[in-house]
Amino acid sequence: MGNNVVISSGSQIIGPKTIGDNVIIGAGSVVVHDISDSSVVTGVPAKVISNDGERHTQYYLKNY
Repeated sequence: MGNNVVISSGSQIIGPKTIGDNVIIGAGSVVVHDISDSSVVTGVPAKVISNDGERHTQYYLKNY
């Protein structure tokens, strides 16, 4: 598990997975693969929807 990771409610991480820095996992997502740095993932199974997670994470941590 990297730094500045946001795991939204209802998300599941199946098995031992590597989660990079500045990652956001959307609500209700099911993570079945490793997630690289600065990614935003969502869905079942979780898929990368953005590779600008650092910007999104900093906004999230600043405002919430």
